[in-house]
Amino acid sequence: MSTITQYANQYVLDLVAYQPGKPIEETARELGLKVSDIVKLASNENSLGPSPKAIEAMQKATMGAHIYPDGASYTLRSKLAERFGVDFQQTVVGSGSSEIIELLCHACLHEGIELIAAKHSFSMYPIMCKLFGATYVEVDNKKDWSHDLQGMIKAITPQTRLIFITNPTNPVGTMVFQEEMDAFMEQVPNHVIVAFDEAYIDFADVKPDTLKYVKQGKNVIILRTFSKAYGLAGLRAGYGITTPEIADLLNKARTPFNMNLMAQAATVAALDDEAHLAASVHLVNEGKKQFYAAFDKWGIEYIPSHGNFILVKTGRGREIFNSCLAHGVILRHMDGYGLPDYVRITVGNERENARCLAVLESLLN
Repeated sequence: MSTITQYANQYVLDLVAYQPGKPIEETARELGLKVSDIVKLASNENSLGPSPKAIEAMQKATMGAHIYPDGASYTLRSKLAERFGVDFQQTVVGSGSSEIIELLCHACLHEGIELIAAKHSFSMYPIMCKLFGATYVEVDNKKDWSHDLQGMIKAITPQTRLIFITNPTNPVGTMVFQEEMDAFMEQVPNHVIVAFDEAYIDFADVKPDTLKYVKQGKNVIILRTFSKAYGLAGLRAGYGITTPEIADLLNKARTPFNMNLMAQAATVAALDDEAHLAASVHLVNEGKKQFYAAFDKWGIEYIPSHGNFILVKTGRGREIFNSCLAHGVILRHMDGYGLPDYVRITVGNERENARCLAVLESLLN
């Protein structure tokens, strides 16, 4: 008996769907617990929550929910252009930075074309690449887990169209710094777009200047999100800063009204709340100290992180994930990233971190 799937594109049939962190509500139902009893440290969300200014802006925006939002996201894009010192035409916004990744693939990828990324990178890169029938080229990391940029240069062919540099990396948390990045950019040929995925850059102590490549007119796009440091993951809002030519391509590929009314209002307000952003970063820095101290005491291997998460070698990653889950603590196992001995822990507030550490200690001992 035939089914509709036999007529679907084979490269879609071959995909493994993206697996998000396990939801709090689902875990509470399964365990018979209250939602308030669950600690979720799986999806690199911000335990501090959104800026009060963003919440107020969303509340006001609801009064106009019967009207389509500004299709050009003029106010947000104008604010981004002013902040980064670029023209309005050099900005792109989307439903999370993941939508902009998809728009890049729409614009550039098809069968016979290649995308380059580092091993253990964001899992949406290979999913999107294969969705468009292109070839995914994975370059091994260096011994310190950071991107091997010269290895990426060697991997470039005439068919290469996109290179993703995730900085800081997810799920590892390492960084590429300025000198190495400058040397890399000098060697990238003109037929390749370099996408600097900087979703976690707000948490990094040292922030390489990638904006200068955009201002030099290189084929570069900087991807940022409001999901992490700004605490607006539920709204799905991200943006890109790039050349007018690349921005025009992406704006042609996007759907109308791709950023909703509340997301536009909240992000504009959030950008004005520098104090809340600083408080979010401080919370993460203090939380990392809390985790590092415990891991050092226990002799557990971990990778110092420039993001708001920590990759921890527990051994039996999925088993530890399941055991923590049974105690109402949601972490992220790393099977999908080819790291079965590891779990990734989002840094939460002091109470959440302490609960996680107490459960881990009981399991690891």
